Amino acid sequence: MSDVTAFIEEPPAARAAAVIPAAGLGLRLGPGAPKALRPIGGVPMLVHAVRAMARSGAVGLVVVVAPAERLSLVSSLLAEHPPPPSVEVSVVAGGATRQESVRLGLAALPADVTVVLVHDAARPLVPVATVDAVAAAVRAGAPAVVPALPVTDTVKAVAAPAVAGEPEPVVATPDRALLRAVQTPQGFDRETLLAAHRASTSDLATDDAGLVELLGVPVVLVPGHEEAFKVTRPLDLLLAEALLARRRTDDDD
Repeated sequence: MSDVTAFIEEPPAARAAAVIPAAGLGLRLGPGAPKALRPIGGVPMLVHAVRAMARSGAVGLVVVVAPAERLSLVSSLLAEHPPPPSVEVSVVAGGATRQESVRLGLAALPADVTVVLVHDAARPLVPVATVDAVAAAVRAGAPAVVPALPVTDTVKAVAAPAVAGEPEPVVATPDRALLRAVQTPQGFDRETLLAAHRASTSDLATDDAGLVELLGVPVVLVPGHEEAFKVTRPLDLLLAEALLARRRTDDDD
């Protein structure tokens, strides 16, 4: 190696940010505060989700997209539970749909962010290794990356019943070996994700990877984790409480 080569520095890693849409009400969880503000182990679910992103060395900024009428409340909660000093957190107002909220979060990112992770506030306990794996795959050149798990249940495709309320007719049984249950954070090259949102003609997409697929851009999977489950119903809250309690016990040992 020549003296000149020895002093050539590696290019800096692409700057990554996480966008957490948290403007939804989460009605399936029952009456009460918006889902993202429900406590798990005495701490709002949203705080756990922000911490999960901030623990990854890949993420330097977390943008929380909150209900417009609760911006001050969310900002106060995050100030009470701040991330590590190396991670910046900002709060912006969300929209009427998840897709609109993600767009607003993207608009709030600094120009130098080139890797974007979009994470559900309702997946508060995703392990840091999963976050790192998604970010690393995007930095390695994948335009869109999704963590996913094999489907263990048999899945049936159905048609709409002839009369509402009647049993649904089964039309197919997909091969579950070819199916995956996707999770978040989903990672993207920023320009790819922006192009997918600009091209979308509907606000009904259930995930951002689906928008990228519509562009014809390849989406790849990395292994997900069973602890990255989505808190949707009251039973999920109980499971999250139990998992968090186990983690705290492990940390104390």
